Amino acid sequence: MTSSHATKGEVLRIANCSGFYGDRASAAREMVEGGPIDVLTGDYLAELTLMILHRDREKGGGGFAKTFLRQLEEVLATAVARGIKIVVNAGGLNPGGLARAVNELATRLGVRATVAHIEGDDLLPRLAELQASGHPLAHLDHGRPLSTLGRPVLTANAYLGAWGIVEALHAGADVVICPRVTDAALAVGPAAWKFGWARDDWDRLAGAVVAGHVIECGAQCTGGNYSFFTEVPDLGHVGFPLVEMHADGSFVVTKHPNTGGMVTVETVTAQLLYEIQGPRYLNPDATARFDSIALAAAGVDRVRVSGVKGEPPPQTTKVCINYLGGFRNEMTLVLAGLDVDAKAQVAEATLWQLCGGRRQFAETRVDLMRADHDDPKSNEAALAYLRVVVKDPDARKVGRAWSGKAVEMALASYPGFFLTAPPGDASPYGVLWPALVPAAVLRERVVIDGREILVPPPPAGSGTPPEIATPVILATPPGPATPTPLGRVCGARSGDKGGNATLGVWARSPAAFLWLDAYLSVTRLRELLPEAKDLVVERHTLANLASHLFVIHGLLGDGVAASTRVDPMAKSLGEFLRARHAPIPESVLASVPAGLGR
Repeated sequence: MTSSHATKGEVLRIANCSGFYGDRASAAREMVEGGPIDVLTGDYLAELTLMILHRDREKGGGGFAKTFLRQLEEVLATAVARGIKIVVNAGGLNPGGLARAVNELATRLGVRATVAHIEGDDLLPRLAELQASGHPLAHLDHGRPLSTLGRPVLTANAYLGAWGIVEALHAGADVVICPRVTDAALAVGPAAWKFGWARDDWDRLAGAVVAGHVIECGAQCTGGNYSFFTEVPDLGHVGFPLVEMHADGSFVVTKHPNTGGMVTVETVTAQLLYEIQGPRYLNPDATARFDSIALAAAGVDRVRVSGVKGEPPPQTTKVCINYLGGFRNEMTLVLAGLDVDAKAQVAEATLWQLCGGRRQFAETRVDLMRADHDDPKSNEAALAYLRVVVKDPDARKVGRAWSGKAVEMALASYPGFFLTAPPGDASPYGVLWPALVPAAVLRERVVIDGREILVPPPPAGSGTPPEIATPVILATPPGPATPTPLGRVCGARSGDKGGNATLGVWARSPAAFLWLDAYLSVTRLRELLPEAKDLVVERHTLANLASHLFVIHGLLGDGVAASTRVDPMAKSLGEFLRARHAPIPESVLASVPAGLGR
């Protein structure tokens, strides 16, 4: 595993063509045809996606990301002819099934391609064995063992690392179909294979982990979902990213020429902050120290990432367990014109009375969303929305028997009554149960050309953690302050990690970073985000990225699929924070370059 496939100074161009199941269908073709690349990766999985694939499999589907096959049909012949390796986690719950489908596609296209797939992440058949062996699979947030659950477990998948991908590429695979590997592994595997890294090359591996994290969400690092979107050229068709990986673990983030979007230090920073929970980014292949990352502009649409320090990975592996939580339903009542609050009170009281009382349901949520304007200039500008959600283990209680009651109000309630949708039946929802198992219990293997290659667990690592230098930033005298939206001096990106929300905030100038460091405390964040006032909130400072990272525990309840929030993935949380006003010193406002954030 230590032989290198690279010559001195050579780079490995790793491109991404998918950030989620449902991403731009043409991206694979765009990346293959838009410029030179060596590896095409695609990330199709999230915790919620495994539930979606479970439902697909229950209905007779394949249990894998079918959209990948449509993308592959457009590029497989070209990729094989050019020697482009394809590495994706589209295998989902059935990597073997997708590998067979890829082989059938290659035969139909007349392309000779060697297809490998990876197995060993699926722990569902082994849950009883693991618990009997002393592995409680305790919930990472509340600590209860899985044995206390008392609900049907639907999926249980461990997060595998990159070394199965390395083995597959060593064995000659042109296409590697992965199950639930980590998102970063899609980049780590090809880099480790190309450059002959050892399994304890912690710094190099950590650099590749960072590279994988930067490109895993596709266009999010090239201007997509970027706070300062008005600065992004051609936002309607943002180019997907690629990294030019070097043997020392450093890399350049870029994109194909003549594509939309942009690659800047800030667009890369925004993605680095996405859905991380602290300076140490745990991964099965290495722990990447995000407080060591150095970013520098390296030309137009080019950002160099270097200096990444690595530590050994944890000796445990995360397991994504999904269980059937129950059933849910939702209705939205429209309120128009005057007296919106009074109309909402009447509507809610009537609905609960008609269905026998609010307390009969396991969980309910009511949101009054004010989109109405004073003296509205159109009918639509006079509307507000009352969203009502019910959840219960009994599907009948929250099915048509409940949603039909909202319809019964149509001619006997407040004036202007109407609904946004007709009554619907209940739908099942899954709940995430995150847990850990020792990495040594996994049985990872690569299947290629009718044979299996066993992948050993990661080596035990030890040593002194690297020393990380803290950048020195000179303070600017604050001077008088003006109430201003926070977003004038900082960007933000937010997301979900199970039931927790992550919120990264980066400053647009050194003065803004120092001011935010003093102003945006945990206490202040709770004031600005009232829903977090009673929750546990962590704050981490990443001075090297001029950023602060917050983890808000429990904001999303039991996770995306089970959350009753309007935004169950906390995607809009960062923009909500940026809209809040704060007394920002005029000197800090002046430090933001003209035209930025204004």
